[in-house]
Amino acid sequence: MNDDLDPNAVASALLASIGVLVRRARQQPLEGGLTMPERTALSQLDRAGPTTSSALARDAQITAQAMGATLSALRTRGLVERRPDPDDGRRVVLSVTDAGRQALKNKRNARAELLARALTGGAFTPAELEQLAAAAPLLERLAQNI
Repeated sequence: MNDDLDPNAVASALLASIGVLVRRARQQPLEGGLTMPERTALSQLDRAGPTTSSALARDAQITAQAMGATLSALRTRGLVERRPDPDDGRRVVLSVTDAGRQALKNKRNARAELLARALTGGAFTPAELEQLAAAAPLLERLAQNI
């Protein structure tokens, strides 16, 4: 490592720049109509599998009422389904439908297309594109080591 590189300065610069990138990407209006809470709930269900509304609320650190409203909107649109819990008939578990998975995929593709347009808009040289491509796996590894 270059002796002039201070890990604390690198960490601060990365947090600031990645934070701006993520906020800007999230602020851009995209078709698909998923709100951030809806996307978060769908993503959690997609990653973790069927679970209860209260577990989703706990994981998202929001109230059960807020999660209930989000899930109700998702169910109305056919993106989430409810089923009796096979282990406890008094509980209901929720899962992502095929339409919900497609909505997530569409949202992810739209965000990737947004970034691709920014990368090909002439603001980056071929050498800079190579640097960004090389940085992506490093950023993923950094995230896995937190």
